[in-house]
Amino acid sequence: MSVDAHEQQFDQALETPRKRSRRRTFGWRVLRRVRTVERAVAVRFSSSLTRRIVVLNLGGLVALLLGFLYLNQFREGLIDARVQSLQTQGEIIAAAVAASATVATDSITVDPEKLLQMVPGERAGIADESRPSLEFSINPERVGPVLRRLVSPTRTRARIYDRDGYLLLDSRALSARGDILRLDLPPQSDEAGNWLERVWAVMKRSFTYNELPLYEDIGIANGRTYPEVSRALDGQAQSIVRMNNKGETIVSVAVPIELLRTVRGALLLSTQGGDIDKIIASERWAIIRVFLVSAAIMLLLSLLLAGTIAGPMHRLAEAAERVRRGIKSRQEIPDFTNRSDEIGHLSGALRDMTRALYNRMDAIESFAADVAHELKNPLTSLRSAVETLPIARNPESHARLLAIIQHDVRRLDRLISDISDASRLDAELARADMEPVDLSRIILTVVTMANHAEHESVQVTLDLANNEDAKKNSFIVLGHDSRLGQVFNNLIDNAKSFSQPAGSVRVGLRPAKSALTNGLLTDGFEIVVDDDGPGIPADAFERIFERFYTDRPNHGFGQNSGLGLSISRQIIEAHGGRIRAMNRIATSRDGTPIILGARFIVWIRAAR
Repeated sequence: MSVDAHEQQFDQALETPRKRSRRRTFGWRVLRRVRTVERAVAVRFSSSLTRRIVVLNLGGLVALLLGFLYLNQFREGLIDARVQSLQTQGEIIAAAVAASATVATDSITVDPEKLLQMVPGERAGIADESRPSLEFSINPERVGPVLRRLVSPTRTRARIYDRDGYLLLDSRALSARGDILRLDLPPQSDEAGNWLERVWAVMKRSFTYNELPLYEDIGIANGRTYPEVSRALDGQAQSIVRMNNKGETIVSVAVPIELLRTVRGALLLSTQGGDIDKIIASERWAIIRVFLVSAAIMLLLSLLLAGTIAGPMHRLAEAAERVRRGIKSRQEIPDFTNRSDEIGHLSGALRDMTRALYNRMDAIESFAADVAHELKNPLTSLRSAVETLPIARNPESHARLLAIIQHDVRRLDRLISDISDASRLDAELARADMEPVDLSRIILTVVTMANHAEHESVQVTLDLANNEDAKKNSFIVLGHDSRLGQVFNNLIDNAKSFSQPAGSVRVGLRPAKSALTNGLLTDGFEIVVDDDGPGIPADAFERIFERFYTDRPNHGFGQNSGLGLSISRQIIEAHGGRIRAMNRIATSRDGTPIILGARFIVWIRAAR
């Protein structure tokens, strides 16, 4: 062996493991991809919503398929058309056999060319119709070639019986030249066909829409055994649809052969077993193919639909569960608000709810811290006064300590009352239903009570934008009258507390439009409360609405809890309104701005 041959064998030995390695690598890649697809399908179908969508969509398609396959309208129409075709064909052949026969030594001679020119129902006369004693006999040797030429293109079996019912001709026993052949009948056996064919035949017969009689081939027995042949020998054509032992449909039509209005025999035409069933089967397979394609498309569309519904729903449910269990960290709800369907609305609602929940938790935490701080100050002062009281040396110190104790007790009582009111405010507003209330009547009542209070020198005036509208109850809003009255009472008391003795507080009510968060202008009413006090510091326009905030240099310490304006904003926002504070500014002669007092503006949406 040459050196080149050794090198070629060595290269082949090295190449075989490489090919095997590449085949194994390719096989592993295919296997991994198959497993990835299996896991993706398993994840898709793990959702009950996905399974329901797929089952419901495919269920309707399957029901439609079963309906098409069971009703058999196409089958019945095909059988009716086949019966009509066989009946027309039988009339043509029977008339042709009878009409084209010529007499020759008491026999029938058939002219094939003349047969083909005949039409159904046409009769031809005998050369000499004055010989009624002429016998009409069918000569199988002469009729056989014509029968073969007429029947063979249609794949139909034709049998001719004489008037006594004996078989003369059978197209299945004719040769290509029209000669009569002898065929041995198959042995009769109950074991015909294997068990699978028998089971399939039974199933086909069981699911047939109309129960059909069983067809049996009688061979050379008397044709009157067939009802249609017997009826044809009596002069009337008849058709019968049967089913053989294989479950195949067979259509038989018997037509009388007449000459000079005398029945001389009968022609029996029948379809081959399975001809009609093949056409029906091909149509059904076409329906099934369309069903399979439709089912595949429906499955893909169902999975896509389920992916756009079940997937986001599953993520939202998991996020909601994490929010429920998230004690140490705050979970975020997935954002599907870019979708304009119910999933997007649900995502937005859950995000808003979670945000409100976290805000409420923050508010509760902040409120608890503020309450603890505000309660700690008077308690510390009270503790110090109580501890100092026993060691007081003179009556003046003793009286001063008792005054501090009483002041701190009143302050604690006021704080506890305001805290209790603020803590149950949200629950009360959420439980009670809003009703139409008249703002003008509420404000008029509050102003009247403020002017009739004892030891009050500050006058409160009311300015309605339209007194006639006020009389007609046109200032209608949806809300809680008692809580709205509390807001106006807080604002008027706050304005009176900053006003000088013998001063005035002005309250105004007028219709006003305001832009909401969506940018649309909404009808509502504006309440304005003005005082002549020192005004509000520039950095405190929002801080004054915070809980426990107070800035009263000219008032004694602890005279106010600092919750009045905070509660007022909470009530107004619960009614869908807004409250804000500002200073009334005027300009002096030298251009210097002068603060004339504070102004509080409340806007509430009008009832629709």
